[in-house]
Amino acid sequence: MALEKDVKPGYLALSRFGYGSRGDGDLGIAASDPRGFLIAELNEPGIALLSGPDLYPSSKLLPELFAFQKQKQAERKAKLVAKADMKAADMTSPAMASAAMQPKPAMAGKMAAKRKGAPPNIIYQTLQSEALARIDKAIAARSGLVERLVAFWSNHFAVSIRKSQIVVMGAGAFEREAIRPHVLGRFKDLVRAVEQHPVMLNFLDQAQSIGPDSPAGKRLKRGLNENLAREIMELHTMGVRSGYSQADVTSFARILTGWSIIGPQGKLGPPGTFIFNRFFHEPGAQKLMGKVYPAGGIEQGEAALDDICARPATAHFIAGKLAAHFIADNPPPALVARLAAVFTKTDGDLKAVTLALINSDEAWSTPLSKIRTPYDFLIAASRAQQSEPPAVGPYFYALKLMGMRLWAPPGPNGWPDTVSAWASPEGMKQRLDIAARIGHQWRSVANPSEVLATIMGNAASLETRQMVARAASRPQGFALLLMSPEFQRS
Repeated sequence: MALEKDVKPGYLALSRFGYGSRGDGDLGIAASDPRGFLIAELNEPGIALLSGPDLYPSSKLLPELFAFQKQKQAERKAKLVAKADMKAADMTSPAMASAAMQPKPAMAGKMAAKRKGAPPNIIYQTLQSEALARIDKAIAARSGLVERLVAFWSNHFAVSIRKSQIVVMGAGAFEREAIRPHVLGRFKDLVRAVEQHPVMLNFLDQAQSIGPDSPAGKRLKRGLNENLAREIMELHTMGVRSGYSQADVTSFARILTGWSIIGPQGKLGPPGTFIFNRFFHEPGAQKLMGKVYPAGGIEQGEAALDDICARPATAHFIAGKLAAHFIADNPPPALVARLAAVFTKTDGDLKAVTLALINSDEAWSTPLSKIRTPYDFLIAASRAQQSEPPAVGPYFYALKLMGMRLWAPPGPNGWPDTVSAWASPEGMKQRLDIAARIGHQWRSVANPSEVLATIMGNAASLETRQMVARAASRPQGFALLLMSPEFQRS
């Protein structure tokens, strides 16, 4: 594409709302009608959904995990018994006594022997399949707007594989089942799907929450776990300092008792699925933020959740997070107010809110100031290269090096979404190292200046064009392209 053609509006659309140009002409298409280019993707039926032959529902994955865990536990027990029996039977023999005095093999050798011929780990295999499917879809998307929305909401309702094997096994299924079907639907439907998903319930320890006056509470002498209730109010809906008190958190935790997961034995239904367990539910009416919710079952919690989603504080919090993600760390207050008004007027219609954001003047007049997260950076680089990942391993390595392991945020508040979080000197040093590795892989493809012209056009500054053109080698030229301000910003 010639540099003279004005493609700056298209580059803005692809960088601010998507994952950058794929280098196959979509930059020019986006430039001709930037808003229409983005809206067309929103209107594609089922655009957010993800399926594949290696992707399974959590209702299948979690029972497989429980069976795998049981098998491993039996194997460990059998080894301990065999070792104890062997020691008891043979330690009195001269040969065993002599062997016991010999130096032990090196740990590395023992680990290598252990790995050799070992059965595949279904937990890590599942994580790899889910990650590869997610990455492939982001690379192939026309603009990447919907995949950006999926990543945004997945981080908003964060779970972390650091927590447990259930989250490792189910993080991808959680995103496919709870997030993707609702990113362009109603917010309250999204919230309900998230808060009733077994992966979220495990991540926030909801199965440990028992009503003190419930039958189980009286028998087991156990009480509330407030994690789910607190994070719903603080992180998922209203935000901190939005008018609720600690007493409200405790009351909401009582309302949510009984929301749980069926265990490995499957006594109450399919293992690993959501259940409302009346035996755990705190009886009686509960008062939450001035409203009394009559005694009941699951409907008590669902009614409270719907009311929280409809509160003005929730509309403002969600509008602010969306604007901060796509526009600027400190978005224009007037834009946030308009988005919140659309959220309220449409009963939390997330597609309507997204359209309002795309159609806002601020979306096109505010200079690009955000910086791509490590994940966004890798996806944008693969799109520029016009390649699909041959394996997910290099992505895992690069994300770990840059401090953003997939589905592994340090806490329930997800990964940070500010420039300062990702533009630190150490962070940029690691990013430069990854850019150099990618540049080396690209050494046999087209000239770096030609790639720059295709994916940026005249959106690239003269300084960036000259820097890439004067590079000492093709790998260096590609690395400089990837580290340019234009490529890094979103």
